[in-house]
Amino acid sequence: MKHSQNTDFYAAMHAGFRWQVDTYFNIADVCCRRWANDIPATDGHSPAIRRTAIRAHHPDSESVFFAYAELQQAADALSHALRALGVRRGDRVAVVMPQRFETVVAYMAVLQMGAVVMPLSVLFGPEALEYRLQDSEAVLAIGDDSSMANLQMIRQQCPALRTVMAVGSAKGQADVDYDSAPAAQQSAFTAVRTKAADAAILIYTSGTTGPPKGALLAHSALLGNLPGFVCSQNWFGFDGQSNASSHAVLWSPADWTWTGGLMDALLPTLYFGRPIVAYNGRFSPELAFSLMQSQGVTHTFLFPTALKAMMKAYPHPRDHFTLELEAIMSAGEAVGDAVFAYARDEMGVVINEMFGQTEINYVVGNCHLCWPPKPGSMGKAYPGHQVKVIDDAGLECAVGVPGDVAANRFDVHGAADPIFFMGYWNNPTDTEAKFTGDWCRTGDIARRDADGYLWYEGRADDVFKSSGYRIGPGEIENCLVKHPAVANAAVVPKPDVERGAVVKAYVVLSPEFSQQRDQARRASKSGASSDAFERELISALQEHVKGLLAPYEYPKEIEFIDALPMTTTGKVQRRVLRLQEEARVKRTRP
Repeated sequence: MKHSQNTDFYAAMHAGFRWQVDTYFNIADVCCRRWANDIPATDGHSPAIRRTAIRAHHPDSESVFFAYAELQQAADALSHALRALGVRRGDRVAVVMPQRFETVVAYMAVLQMGAVVMPLSVLFGPEALEYRLQDSEAVLAIGDDSSMANLQMIRQQCPALRTVMAVGSAKGQADVDYDSAPAAQQSAFTAVRTKAADAAILIYTSGTTGPPKGALLAHSALLGNLPGFVCSQNWFGFDGQSNASSHAVLWSPADWTWTGGLMDALLPTLYFGRPIVAYNGRFSPELAFSLMQSQGVTHTFLFPTALKAMMKAYPHPRDHFTLELEAIMSAGEAVGDAVFAYARDEMGVVINEMFGQTEINYVVGNCHLCWPPKPGSMGKAYPGHQVKVIDDAGLECAVGVPGDVAANRFDVHGAADPIFFMGYWNNPTDTEAKFTGDWCRTGDIARRDADGYLWYEGRADDVFKSSGYRIGPGEIENCLVKHPAVANAAVVPKPDVERGAVVKAYVVLSPEFSQQRDQARRASKSGASSDAFERELISALQEHVKGLLAPYEYPKEIEFIDALPMTTTGKVQRRVLRLQEEARVKRTRP
């Protein structure tokens, strides 16, 4: 499906879309069981074709491919084992593993039992794990060597956690071993007949204030994600091939235990019976490009932080790698026109930016095949979703006026939107506070232009005022990244008596300029040379921003930092830097 840049089918697509949600629906059934049967050869003589579900990528050895049939067989065995361990319908089961085959097996096994899967990142420390396991009252946790030590450390503080299961090299470190428990279970598992509205997934979101909240998602939430996924991935799954040789291959470094990796990559890919690449290792620009080359990746989700690093490391990637990319989706932060141009000109793909959050994921975005892209824009509401920028009273803001991005419980035809979360786990107060009538507030600030495109300004608590001017960090950060010295940047307010706040930028230097600074340091024992280098660079960056943005937006202060504080989902934690600035000011003021 190829269209010109001038094609605009948005109005027709949005008006013509209708939701079709069956009463009974189960994610495991549509993401695995229906693809598990081998496809007979058309000539009647060749071996049957097996659909590949997971490609486990190993940079130093051959990849291992797992078929949907193997995935279903393993899920059935694990479901039997979990039932024998006392897991029942509605129970919460924690899965604390990275991108690996067993992670997907666990998801499918839990979901087809009618239990609730609770994905937890291996990056969580003991306190983070303990809070989520206690709050959810999870009855069983499955982990591998990356999480087993932390699970064992806190399990005594989690009375509901009856069993811990160990996968892979963690064998022998828990109550039950993943390999031995399902070994005797070779029969098919009869899946529980769940309703579309039944609980399926519990994902904890990290808010800017207060403890994390568990967002409970129904099985139907996957269907709510699909219009945005298909659009942002340039019609993924509709490549005209109905057999297992379909060429579409998706990969994303996004962790499968958070919404971006699970709902924006893993589950939609499996829904369409296509293969997804699993890689359990540290991200780097070289790894990303080499993996996409060796695996023939056609579709990917790369967050802006990753794209910025790739842009700085390989300005002309096609001089080094052979890429088969057909689509790039990006989310989490604003991409900005510098990265947008890089992907278009150097990677040969127009980025489709997307916006959503765990509670209402994949509601806004772009699809350059079907409506014209605007570099840096969040896009428009995807088909099936009704999204507006609203004020405190719940009224739509005028063009150009910033407000809260909000989605309505009902689409433009009055039908219920299946994307909506069921509510926060055991937290009706916060669930109610999320809504103004039928509008669910995201807490993200944006403005709408005359064509209906949304432009991100930041989280409500990231936007600040300086000398009466409203400052959104995204535009300044995007401007800074355009300078060759900047690999990444974060802008926060620094408290100021006269102006209320001044603009401060934390900057991560690109490898080239970082080396120049190190050379300057070595050249002068007193450090004067490196100080002069930094002063000159700060001045250059300030002039760079002054030349491109409004005078009040340039950073009055710039601090160089080795790495920005990031969430496990690849978002910059501006709040950490903002609180750091507030603490510094308190210490220096009388």
